[in-house]
Amino acid sequence: MNADKKVCGLDVDSGYVELAVEIFSMLADATRIRIVLALREGERSVNDLAEAVGKSPAAVSQHLAKMRLARIVSTRQEGTRVFYRLENEHASTLVSDAIFQAEHALDAHPRHHHTERAGA
Repeated sequence: MNADKKVCGLDVDSGYVELAVEIFSMLADATRIRIVLALREGERSVNDLAEAVGKSPAAVSQHLAKMRLARIVSTRQEGTRVFYRLENEHASTLVSDAIFQAEHALDAHPRHHHTERAGA
């Protein structure tokens, strides 16, 4: 079991710890969290994302550029339009877990626990 932790970088002395801090820092922005949430449904254009998160296309584009450099999102071009998507499922999982933790901070019986029981 400890061997698995070392392979995946989950050991306390992992070289990935500092990079993980950078990822948390990248996601420590409400607009970026909203972008990740919007992209969970699939790829979207800048204008679609801007409408979904309530920001200007220029502001969303700047956030997406940073998220692309951090490899949180990737792109696909179709003619002159660029579509963004999550690079992998991990950013979505991080954001979901942060939202769930926030629910715990505000509610003794968070909604995500009710959903899990209803599906069981």
